[in-house]
Amino acid sequence: MSFISAILQKNLSEWDFTAVQRHFGGTTKAGVPVNEHTAMRHITVQSCLRVRAETLSSFPLSVYRKHKNGKGRDEVFDHPVHQLIKTVPNDEMVTASWLQFISCNHDISGNGYALITTNKRGQVMDLYPWVWDKITPRRNPETDKLEYQINDRGKTETLPKEKVLHIPNWYFDGVKGYSDIHIARESVGLGMAISEFISRFYGQGMNIGAILETEQSMGKEDIDRLKEQLITKGSGLSNAHMPLVLHNGLKFNRIPMPLNDAQFIETYKLNRDEICGLLRVPPHLVANLEKATFSNIEHQSLDFIMFSMLPTVNKYEQIMNWKLFTKQEREQGFYVKFNLDALLRGDAKSRAEALAIKRRNGVINADEWRELDDQNPIGGIVGTTYFVGSDMMAAETAAKQLPKQQQPDGSPGKDVL
Repeated sequence: MSFISAILQKNLSEWDFTAVQRHFGGTTKAGVPVNEHTAMRHITVQSCLRVRAETLSSFPLSVYRKHKNGKGRDEVFDHPVHQLIKTVPNDEMVTASWLQFISCNHDISGNGYALITTNKRGQVMDLYPWVWDKITPRRNPETDKLEYQINDRGKTETLPKEKVLHIPNWYFDGVKGYSDIHIARESVGLGMAISEFISRFYGQGMNIGAILETEQSMGKEDIDRLKEQLITKGSGLSNAHMPLVLHNGLKFNRIPMPLNDAQFIETYKLNRDEICGLLRVPPHLVANLEKATFSNIEHQSLDFIMFSMLPTVNKYEQIMNWKLFTKQEREQGFYVKFNLDALLRGDAKSRAEALAIKRRNGVINADEWRELDDQNPIGGIVGTTYFVGSDMMAAETAAKQLPKQQQPDGSPGKDVL
């Protein structure tokens, strides 16, 4: 039985048939087959995936523990998870590469995976990413519990949900995230068809720039000599705008570029913006500055963080807190968190202004500011004092100058802080 016949007769296992669907994808109305692999050839898709992956990996990720009273937190350096998510999640990559791997798989297929290795106490010791098309989430038909089928070099293994860090895209079944590329394959296919058309136009089309015509007959030797003269004397930048002398009644007619058609160009631009909207990336981040101005780029960048990256980061944090800590550790206040303020590192002026505001309002002291800039603390009163007000008065001094709060019975009360 042939491979195609087996597919048509459904004489394939669930795993094999799913793999076939993933590989071939669906042919769009534009005539281009689109799946998660072929979509990477679309320059806008690849650019958006890279922007999202590199942005996510630029956020520092740390382990914290809440204080017992619920107010305040401390960064925990001696917890096993801290080292994994901060620098080295496994013995083959650093955290930035690991996050980019997960993000790219998540955005292209709707699912990002990492296998979890734990010690005897249930603590996570290793996080190894797994390619999206080598793992399949499903519900066990007998227990109805979520489990994962792992395909490793031809062998299939089933793991419980506790052993897999699964970052899904939005979904309805609670099992497997939807692929935006698969759902919107018509738009992606249109963009791929346009790119292919342009490539074929230059590679295979008859791109004749001009026609020479005459009513007189010319022999082969005359034609060859004329062609050689035109190539030698009329082509290249050094011969640009040089006069051309024609004989035998020859007339020179230039052929305009057919791609100047405005409708074609507008379709190409519209598709590019559609892909950016699909992957929630502002066009200016993929070098499309057509509608960008100095006044709106900043707001578009903020919108990207608030409405694209923040929901993604929030989902990563919640799933990591669920999968990377035991129930007892979560009850003790352990959790992971991304630092989105790290994006201000690229804008020294805005970062300095933001920290100065916190300093003036008593939110941070000098040592905390220096720590954020990777500088050693000053120590003593100079480094640990908090200031308040525009005149940079020490918080303790300001508290002593506040009026006493009067009690209902008229007796003096405590200072108003």
